[in-house]
Amino acid sequence: MRKGIIVAALVSSTLGTGVAALAAEYKIDGDHTTVGFRVRHLFTAVDGRFDKYDGTIRFDPAKPEDASVEGTIDATSVNTNVAERDKHLRSADFFDVATHPKISFKTTKVLEVAPDKTHGKMAGLLSIRGVEKEVVLDVAFHGQGKDPYGNFKAGFSATTRIQRKDFGLKWNDTLETGGLLVGDDVEIRLEVEATGNP
Repeated sequence: MRKGIIVAALVSSTLGTGVAALAAEYKIDGDHTTVGFRVRHLFTAVDGRFDKYDGTIRFDPAKPEDASVEGTIDATSVNTNVAERDKHLRSADFFDVATHPKISFKTTKVLEVAPDKTHGKMAGLLSIRGVEKEVVLDVAFHGQGKDPYGNFKAGFSATTRIQRKDFGLKWNDTLETGGLLVGDDVEIRLEVEATGNP
C-alpha cells in the first residue's frame, strides 16, 4: 500500500511539473504598453510612437528559450505629437498606410538567453510597408505577478535598430549644408505590460 502511495505521489508530481512548465499566453495590455521609435531630424532626434497595436506573448520564465511573440501595429496610429508631420508619415513618402495599414512582427527563434534567464536576444520577421526582413531584438523579462485587481501580469522590454530605407521608407530632403533632413537609422523601443493566465 505504501509503495502504491509513493508511486501515485511521483506521478502526480511529474504531471504537475509538466503543467507548470507550459508557457503562459499573454495578451499585450494597450493601456500600459509603449511602442516607440526615435530618428534623427536635422541636428537632434524626434521621438514617436504608435497608439494602436495588439499581440500575443508565449513565455515560461523557466524556459525563456522557447518564448515566442506575434504582434501587429496599426500604422495609421503613428504619433509624433505634430499633426502635419504625422500626416506626412502616413503618406506614400513613408508608411503608405492606404496600401499598407499594418506593421507586423513574428518570432523566428531565440538566439541567446542570459544565465539569469531575464534577458537575451530574439530574432523575428518584421514587416513594414510590405517589406519583410529579419531583425534581432535585445529583450528583457522584468517579472510577473498579480496586480491590485487580481489580474496576472508580466513585464517585458525590447529594443532594436533598423535602417528605414531597407523597408522602403526612402523619402528625404537635402540640407543646404549637404546633409540630409531625416536620419536612416531608427531606434525602436518597446515597453510591454501583458495580461495572462499562467
